[in-house]
Amino acid sequence: MRRLALAALLAVVAAPALAQPIKLGELNSYKVFTAFLEPYKKGMELALDEENAGGGALGRKLEIVSRDDNGTPGDAVRVAEELITRERVVMLMGTFPSNVGLAVADLANQRRFPFLAAEPLTDKIVWENGNAWTFRLRASTYMQTAMLVPEAAKLGRKRWVIVYPNYEYGQAATATFKQQMIARQSGGLEFVEIAVPLGKIDAGPVTQAIADARPDAIFSSLFGPDLARFVREDAPPSKPARSRRNGSSAPKSCRSSRPNSGGAAAR
Repeated sequence: MRRLALAALLAVVAAPALAQPIKLGELNSYKVFTAFLEPYKKGMELALDEENAGGGALGRKLEIVSRDDNGTPGDAVRVAEELITRERVVMLMGTFPSNVGLAVADLANQRRFPFLAAEPLTDKIVWENGNAWTFRLRASTYMQTAMLVPEAAKLGRKRWVIVYPNYEYGQAATATFKQQMIARQSGGLEFVEIAVPLGKIDAGPVTQAIADARPDAIFSSLFGPDLARFVREDAPPSKPARSRRNGSSAPKSCRSSRPNSGGAAAR
């Protein structure tokens, strides 16, 4: 299916250029999310070699022109424009954080240019901000969060601390979790939100804030280095995180899952 879609897309390439490779523009946050994106890039290169060994597409070799977007919407739009105008690629693909994917999707709509969002999980990319030029590969934030809620509801816990990266993905995961939990578990739910800057978590104060909140359970949508720092941090010994209702020594935890994130949340 993906190959058929790609072949249909590449059919727009002008016939006189048949001897030239078909250029695909790729942008991603390689410097910011190295642990995720180095394996991603190697897989992409392996796939490219396999496709070209099989004859490429429409009888032409494929070439990927890649750029680093530094994990910021502004840089992503700048390099995407460069790929379109200078490199003359036939489509854009890639991006990792949801806010970056949304920025490139908006550019794709303005320029009427195909964009395949490889990693962003935000629902907005195909719903509120969706457009005819943007396509996605991954399951959405709503899907990944909602699949955990039935298990979270079974815990029967009332007071939840929600720890999340403070940008589009984390905000959406938090809103979805609260909405779905209220729908499934009637009455008495309390939510305490702790937002942390993406990639810059100070785990000590965060765990202290959790201990002070005295939750029954924790929902985390952290991922990558932020998650690693968070789970390594011990709760402050002076204020153990105990349930106010049953005295249990540690709250239950529930994490939104995403591949390669160490069991944590998405983007």
